[in-house]
Amino acid sequence: MTNVPEIFGNMVFNEQIMKARLPKETYKAMKKTINEGLPLNIDIANVVANAMKDWAVEKGATHFTHWFQPLTGVTAEKHDSFISPTSDGGVIMEFSGKELVQGEPDASSFPSGGLRATFEARGYTAWDPTSYAFIKDNTLCIPTAFCSYSGEALDKKTPLLRSMEVISKQAVRVLRLFGNTDPHLTVKTTVGPEQEYFLIPVELYNQRKDLIYTGRTLFGAKAPKGQELEDHYFGSIKPRVSAYMKDLDEELWKLGVLAKTKHNEVAPAQHELAPIFTTTNIATDHNQLMMEIMQKVAKKHGLVCLLHEKPFAGVNGSGKHNNWSISTNKGVNLLEPGETPSENAQFLLFLAAVIRAVDVHQDLLRISVATAGNDHRLGANEAPPAVVSMFLGDELNGIIESIVEGKAYDQHEKVQMEIGVDVLPKFPKDSTDRNRTSPFAFTGNKFEFRMLGSANSIACANIMLNTAVADSLCEFADRLEKASDFNAELSALIKETITAHKRIIFNGNGYDDSWIKEATEERGLLNLRSTPEAMERFLDQKNKDLFLKFGVFSLAEMQSRHDILLENYSKIINIEALTMIDMARKDILPAVTEYIKELADTAIAVKQAAGVDAAFETDLISKLSKLQSDIASRTQVLEDAVIEVHEIEDILAQSYAYRDKVFVAMQDLRAAADTAESLCSAKIWPFPSYGELLFGVR
Repeated sequence: MTNVPEIFGNMVFNEQIMKARLPKETYKAMKKTINEGLPLNIDIANVVANAMKDWAVEKGATHFTHWFQPLTGVTAEKHDSFISPTSDGGVIMEFSGKELVQGEPDASSFPSGGLRATFEARGYTAWDPTSYAFIKDNTLCIPTAFCSYSGEALDKKTPLLRSMEVISKQAVRVLRLFGNTDPHLTVKTTVGPEQEYFLIPVELYNQRKDLIYTGRTLFGAKAPKGQELEDHYFGSIKPRVSAYMKDLDEELWKLGVLAKTKHNEVAPAQHELAPIFTTTNIATDHNQLMMEIMQKVAKKHGLVCLLHEKPFAGVNGSGKHNNWSISTNKGVNLLEPGETPSENAQFLLFLAAVIRAVDVHQDLLRISVATAGNDHRLGANEAPPAVVSMFLGDELNGIIESIVEGKAYDQHEKVQMEIGVDVLPKFPKDSTDRNRTSPFAFTGNKFEFRMLGSANSIACANIMLNTAVADSLCEFADRLEKASDFNAELSALIKETITAHKRIIFNGNGYDDSWIKEATEERGLLNLRSTPEAMERFLDQKNKDLFLKFGVFSLAEMQSRHDILLENYSKIINIEALTMIDMARKDILPAVTEYIKELADTAIAVKQAAGVDAAFETDLISKLSKLQSDIASRTQVLEDAVIEVHEIEDILAQSYAYRDKVFVAMQDLRAAADTAESLCSAKIWPFPSYGELLFGVR
């Protein structure tokens, strides 16, 4: 039996290992760097590097790498061995502080959105000491930031760390006003991302070009059964999947990932893994590691782990719920009501900050989850709508309404809502039902941001959340610091903020069509249904002002991300379209032709042998011949659309054209091909069916 405490973190150069292996003064310096963001001098870095190398070599490591997160959405690593030549022709194992602190990978072939020209290769990785180094595949992995020769961020970690510093600074300003004088006070956001995924047999995966090239099925008729019986959700886990989950847990635990919950999800062959929350940048690193390890372990079990947001039409896709909260370095959750009037006033102010942030910056939250894959989910009855709203629950919403209306809140007894004077009614952590249709739901002491796609890095969503909430806290601090009567100004501020932004609060059914109408027509909320619509707003002056004010992005970094995300969207749809054309011409049309010939031969044989009309065969030949013609013509329409759209030079215009022309043509082609699949013999169809992929039934 696995001894979990013994294996947990045994491949991580964590605080316990540092304390045991580093000199006392060096360990103290490292703690200051981790907790307070103080820089390490080179002498300290040399000592840390040598201890880290000795530990890694004892664990079997031969190489080290600066592990970073470029704008591809996945991780990157360049491996260097520890060996250094000696004068007698041998080698020794060395690792310097300089090698630990900074690396220089080639930056020319990573997405840069114009920040780097192809011929400009120089880029730098810089150690992030707040995220522990770890060993993976006999390589010491050092989490790092990645920037260009001229200093622009080329990764997701750098702006995330900036956003964490910004929200800490602004939150501390607010907490000082409530009397917190701790000189070492800092604030951190924490995240626990729930990860959904599909598992299918590798032998079936290898027979599907669409899965191999794009991560999703571009063709596929629905199986007789889908998820309508709801029998897979939380159902008994099959032995093969259970064995996979057991190995996955162990591999993640070794790397210090707090894998906690595992279960079957709603769709057949779909599952979920959820960790315990941790600091946001570490949670981001861990989630990237989790996705990589999930795919590696699956191969050992003869399975393939699909992380695409919509690998199968007609059944639920996969999301990633980002459970976000904000706490002090003393462990006080700022989104949890307290026992005293002051604590409750503080809670209400931070709640108001989040309400304002989500309303004012609803476009940024939608942008943070915008991808070609996630566009398949948002708005369908399996994920939140593309309209951003907040769920607070009846109890908290009642308190909010009482503040806005200036009335007493009745919870067993009347309690006057004069902020900071009388007691806010205590309500239990789980005082309300969960709303799975809400994009941004309060769940007791945190918010669950449910719009992320399963393949998304959580960095983007948390950059936006941290910066948006920091903006609210900054505005609040500016106002309260000037107040002559703090309690009176605080009371007025909370009431004004909630009144101005309560349109974003919605506790009803987000799947109901009437909500979309109410949200857009009556409340004036945004409904950005696709990635091009969302990304078009990223460079709005409001957003430029926000990121420049706090230094989270420069203008050049914003422009680069705008261009990269739109290019990525267009490239993904282009690859999908080309894959469909290839499959239609090389596989589907030949299969339909072959089956028509088989039916024709059978019809002739029946007529000759029995002298009767082969009505079944003749009717089926007629239907398939029509579909064959449709598939051929729609394939040509799709190809023409790809050629036409590819010539458009403007990035935004091209992305809209891929959405409106290419993607529409793809849907038309799929409809004809899927109908043909439902009429053809299973033995002749060239790919594994949905029945095989999801249920193991041919």
